Order: sequence, then C-alpha cells, then structure tokens
Amino acid sequence: MNAKEYIQDNLHPDGSQAFIICNETALDERAREALLDRAMGEGRRRKSSEKLRRGRLPSEGLAFVARGINGVLVGTVRLWDIQAGHDAAGKPVRALLLGPLAVEPSLKGKGIGVALMRHATAEAARLGHGAVILVGDPEYYERFGFSGTKTADLAMPGPVERRRFLALELKPGHLEGCHGLLIPRGRRASHATRVLPVSLRFSR
Repeated sequence: MNAKEYIQDNLHPDGSQAFIICNETALDERAREALLDRAMGEGRRRKSSEKLRRGRLPSEGLAFVARGINGVLVGTVRLWDIQAGHDAAGKPVRALLLGPLAVEPSLKGKGIGVALMRHATAEAARLGHGAVILVGDPEYYERFGFSGTKTADLAMPGPVERRRFLALELKPGHLEGCHGLLIPRGRRASHATRVLPVSLRFSR
C-alpha cells in the first residue's frame, strides 16, 4: 500500500481525519510535550513509570508519532529499555517499558492509539526484543495481548495498581520466572546527539 492509498483508507466519512505513523524526530519534542500535557495533565510526571524514563532516551528506533495529513502531531508512543528483575536462575531479564501512549483529546476514538500500539509492538518484535511491560487499563490493552499473568512477581519503583500492571511476551517464555524490581537501562539523555530518522512507516 502506498502513501496515497493508506491515507484514503483512513479517511473518515467527512474526509477530515487521516493519519500516518512515523519515527519521532528531535523536532517533535515541543509538540509532543504539549500533546502529553493536554492528554494526560501535569500529574503524568509523578507516575511510577516516569522514574524508569527520567534521564533516559527511548529504546533505539522505538519512538513513534502519528501525524495528520497536515503534518500536525496527533499521537505519540515510546518504548524504553528496562531490566525486568531476574529470572529463576538469577540472570537479569531485559525488556521494554511502553509509554506514554497519548492521542490528541479531540481525536480519540479515531484509531490513532490502536495504530500506534500495533506499530510499536510489531517494531519491537522485529528488532528482537523479548517483552513489553506497561501500566494501563486492561480493558484497553488486552486487545493487543497484554495481561497481568507475567507481572505477578515484578514490582514498579513506586505505587502501582496491580490490575493495571501488564506485560506482553514477544518471545514465548521470555518473562517466565521473572521476579524483582523494574530498573532503567539503555541510553542516557545527556549522551544523545543523533536525530532519529524521518522516513515514514505506514500502519493500518
């Protein structure tokens, strides 16, 4: 499917809502932060997940935005490198933390969040990652395969509602026997100089 076909396929009856999924770039920072404030409020900075993201960069190649056909940023999702405790043999287990996922409030229900989630998890699997962990409503995330069955013996670095502490295995058995505290891994923000690629990736 080419770009024109993709946009046409995602038009709503009034012809007003089309979007594409692409890699985030350094130029998206201000628009992304403003979108997160509108969608989630300033309290987002006090969440336990933020302790795993603070001072870090997203996992290589796993930060995405949704743009309207006018180029305006209308959605965002990122995945972060973490250690999901240890396995039964005591070895550290690498995983990804997903979030925040946010969509322009006036465009909720248009399929943007679903497209971002499907694209992000597919790319994580393609890049060889073993599992994705998040904190979110199971009523929304179960459709993507997330559940609480693999996080029972894991802990966030702060308060978390257990029913919202979910995981998706991209490789079967990757989180088997995992226990302990989630801790941040990956690139530190102060070391970042590279701009992410801007080539578009289209997702249904």
